[in-house]
Amino acid sequence: MPKALLIIDVQNAILAGKGTPERQPVLDRALDETVSRLKTLKDRARAAGIPIVLVQHDGPAGHRLAAGTPGWDIRPEIAPAPGDIVVHKQACDSFFETDLKERLDERGIDTLVIGGCMTQFCVDTTTRRAVSLGYDVTLVADGHMTADAGALTYDEIIAHHNATLDGFDAADRAVSVRPAAGIAF
Repeated sequence: MPKALLIIDVQNAILAGKGTPERQPVLDRALDETVSRLKTLKDRARAAGIPIVLVQHDGPAGHRLAAGTPGWDIRPEIAPAPGDIVVHKQACDSFFETDLKERLDERGIDTLVIGGCMTQFCVDTTTRRAVSLGYDVTLVADGHMTADAGALTYDEIIAHHNATLDGFDAADRAVSVRPAAGIAF
Protein backbone atom coordinates (compact mmCIF):
# COMPACT_ATOMS: atom_id res chain seq x y z
CA MET A 1 0.00 0.00 0.00
CA PRO A 2 2.17 2.87 -1.29
CA LYS A 3 1.53 6.08 0.66
CA ALA A 4 1.98 9.78 0.12
CA LEU A 5 1.72 12.68 2.54
CA LEU A 6 -0.63 15.36 1.18
CA ILE A 7 -0.50 18.78 2.88
CA ILE A 8 -3.11 21.25 1.68
CA ASP A 9 -2.91 25.06 1.65
CA VAL A 10 -0.56 25.65 4.57
CA GLN A 11 0.24 29.12 3.27
CA ASN A 12 1.39 32.24 5.08
CA ALA A 13 -1.94 34.09 4.94
CA ILE A 14 -4.33 31.14 5.16
CA LEU A 15 -5.94 32.49 8.37
CA ALA A 16 -5.06 36.16 7.94
CA GLY A 17 -7.96 38.30 9.08
CA LYS A 18 -10.25 35.30 9.60
CA GLY A 19 -10.71 35.93 13.34
CA THR A 20 -11.96 38.76 15.48
CA PRO A 21 -9.25 40.87 17.13
CA GLU A 22 -9.66 38.75 20.28
CA ARG A 23 -9.67 35.39 18.48
CA GLN A 24 -6.99 35.95 15.82
CA PRO A 25 -4.07 35.33 18.24
CA VAL A 26 -5.77 32.09 19.36
CA LEU A 27 -6.19 30.98 15.75
CA ASP A 28 -2.59 31.90 14.94
CA ARG A 29 -1.25 29.87 17.90
CA ALA A 30 -3.39 26.86 16.97
CA LEU A 31 -2.20 27.08 13.36
CA ASP A 32 1.44 27.24 14.52
CA GLU A 33 0.89 24.07 16.58
CA THR A 34 -0.76 22.34 13.61
CA VAL A 35 2.08 23.35 11.29
CA SER A 36 4.58 22.00 13.81
CA ARG A 37 2.86 18.59 13.76
CA LEU A 38 2.73 18.65 9.95
CA LYS A 39 6.45 19.48 9.81
CA THR A 40 7.18 16.49 12.04
CA LEU A 41 5.07 14.27 9.75
CA LYS A 42 6.82 15.68 6.69
CA ASP A 43 10.23 14.95 8.24
CA ARG A 44 9.15 11.40 9.11
CA ALA A 45 7.72 10.83 5.61
CA ARG A 46 10.95 12.09 4.01
CA ALA A 47 13.04 9.81 6.24
CA ALA A 48 10.87 6.85 5.17
CA GLY A 49 11.10 7.72 1.46
CA ILE A 50 7.39 8.57 1.26
CA PRO A 51 6.37 11.07 -1.45
CA ILE A 52 5.34 14.48 -0.14
CA VAL A 53 2.73 16.52 -2.00
CA LEU A 54 2.14 20.16 -1.11
CA VAL A 55 -1.04 21.72 -2.48
CA GLN A 56 -0.97 25.48 -2.92
CA HIS A 57 -4.10 27.54 -3.51
CA ASP A 58 -3.67 30.15 -6.23
CA GLY A 59 -6.03 32.95 -5.24
CA PRO A 60 -7.03 35.80 -7.58
CA ALA A 61 -5.65 39.33 -7.30
CA GLY A 62 -6.70 40.93 -4.02
CA HIS A 63 -7.28 37.58 -2.25
CA ARG A 64 -5.25 36.81 0.89
CA LEU A 65 -3.70 33.91 -1.09
CA ALA A 66 -3.20 35.85 -4.34
CA ALA A 67 -0.67 33.94 -6.44
CA GLY A 68 2.82 35.38 -6.22
CA THR A 69 2.25 37.38 -3.01
CA PRO A 70 3.95 36.72 0.35
CA GLY A 71 0.62 35.47 1.74
CA TRP A 72 0.47 32.85 -1.03
CA ASP A 73 3.84 31.32 -0.13
CA ILE A 74 3.83 27.95 1.63
CA ARG A 75 4.81 28.33 5.27
CA PRO A 76 8.60 28.08 5.66
CA GLU A 77 8.36 25.21 8.17
CA ILE A 78 7.02 22.93 5.43
CA ALA A 79 8.24 24.76 2.31
CA PRO A 80 8.93 22.57 -0.70
CA ALA A 81 12.21 20.71 -0.56
CA PRO A 82 13.93 18.96 -3.46
CA GLY A 83 11.77 16.04 -4.54
CA ASP A 84 8.53 17.40 -3.07
CA ILE A 85 5.62 17.61 -5.47
CA VAL A 86 3.78 20.95 -5.60
CA VAL A 87 0.26 21.06 -7.03
CA HIS A 88 -1.51 24.35 -7.71
CA LYS A 89 -5.27 24.60 -7.39
CA GLN A 90 -8.00 27.21 -7.60
CA ALA A 91 -10.87 25.30 -5.96
CA CYS A 92 -11.55 23.52 -2.66
CA ASP A 93 -11.01 20.15 -4.34
CA SER A 94 -7.29 19.48 -4.76
CA PHE A 95 -8.12 17.10 -7.62
CA PHE A 96 -10.33 19.53 -9.55
CA GLU A 97 -8.59 20.76 -12.70
CA THR A 98 -5.14 19.79 -11.35
CA ASP A 99 -2.70 17.00 -12.16
CA LEU A 100 -2.78 15.61 -8.60
CA LYS A 101 -4.35 12.26 -9.54
CA GLU A 102 -1.90 11.72 -12.38
CA ARG A 103 1.07 12.51 -10.15
CA LEU A 104 -0.14 10.07 -7.49
CA ASP A 105 -1.03 7.35 -10.00
CA GLU A 106 2.33 7.53 -11.79
CA ARG A 107 3.94 6.73 -8.42
CA GLY A 108 1.49 3.89 -7.66
CA ILE A 109 0.07 5.69 -4.61
CA ASP A 110 -3.12 4.20 -3.21
CA THR A 111 -3.09 5.66 0.31
CA LEU A 112 -2.97 9.33 1.33
CA VAL A 113 -2.16 10.85 4.68
CA ILE A 114 -3.93 14.22 4.58
CA GLY A 115 -3.52 17.37 6.65
CA GLY A 116 -3.63 21.10 6.08
CA CYS A 117 -6.11 23.95 5.80
CA MET A 118 -9.03 24.74 5.81
CA THR A 119 -10.87 21.89 7.49
CA GLN A 120 -14.44 22.38 6.24
CA PHE A 121 -13.39 23.44 2.76
CA CYS A 122 -10.28 22.04 1.11
CA VAL A 123 -9.42 19.31 3.62
CA ASP A 124 -12.95 17.89 3.72
CA THR A 125 -13.53 18.15 -0.04
CA THR A 126 -10.17 16.63 -0.97
CA THR A 127 -10.55 13.81 1.56
CA ARG A 128 -13.98 12.82 0.28
CA ARG A 129 -12.90 13.11 -3.35
CA ALA A 130 -9.78 11.01 -2.73
CA VAL A 131 -11.87 8.16 -1.37
CA SER A 132 -14.30 8.30 -4.30
CA LEU A 133 -11.31 8.25 -6.69
CA GLY A 134 -10.03 5.02 -5.11
CA TYR A 135 -7.56 6.10 -2.42
CA ASP A 136 -7.58 5.10 1.22
CA VAL A 137 -7.12 8.17 3.41
CA THR A 138 -5.68 8.72 6.86
CA LEU A 139 -6.85 12.14 7.99
CA VAL A 140 -4.46 13.63 10.53
CA ALA A 141 -6.86 14.39 13.41
CA ASP A 142 -4.65 17.13 14.87
CA GLY A 143 -3.09 18.08 11.54
CA HIS A 144 -5.77 20.23 9.96
CA MET A 145 -6.88 23.71 10.88
CA THR A 146 -9.49 26.34 10.11
CA ALA A 147 -10.90 29.57 11.50
CA ASP A 148 -14.02 30.13 13.58
CA ALA A 149 -17.18 30.23 11.46
CA GLY A 150 -20.42 31.70 12.70
CA ALA A 151 -21.25 30.27 16.12
CA LEU A 152 -18.67 27.47 15.77
CA THR A 153 -15.10 27.73 16.99
CA TYR A 154 -12.27 26.26 14.95
CA ASP A 155 -11.87 23.35 17.40
CA GLU A 156 -15.58 22.49 17.15
CA ILE A 157 -15.34 22.46 13.36
CA ILE A 158 -12.26 20.23 13.48
CA ALA A 159 -13.90 17.82 15.95
CA HIS A 160 -17.05 17.65 13.82
CA HIS A 161 -15.09 16.83 10.66
CA ASN A 162 -12.93 14.27 12.42
CA ALA A 163 -16.09 12.50 13.66
CA THR A 164 -17.93 12.84 10.35
CA LEU A 165 -15.09 11.69 8.10
CA ASP A 166 -13.88 8.76 10.24
CA GLY A 167 -15.22 5.72 8.41
CA PHE A 168 -16.41 7.65 5.34
CA ASP A 169 -16.14 5.19 2.47
CA ALA A 170 -16.69 4.48 -1.18
CA ALA A 171 -16.60 0.84 -2.29
CA ASP A 172 -13.57 -0.67 -0.54
CA ARG A 173 -11.81 2.65 0.19
CA ALA A 174 -12.26 4.54 3.44
CA VAL A 175 -11.08 7.33 5.71
CA SER A 176 -9.54 6.66 9.09
CA VAL A 177 -8.79 9.54 11.44
CA ARG A 178 -5.60 9.30 13.51
CA PRO A 179 -3.52 11.76 15.56
CA ALA A 180 -0.16 12.71 14.04
CA ALA A 181 1.77 10.82 16.72
CA GLY A 182 -0.03 7.60 15.75
CA ILE A 183 0.77 7.73 12.04
CA ALA A 184 3.54 5.49 10.78
CA PHE A 185 5.22 5.62 7.37
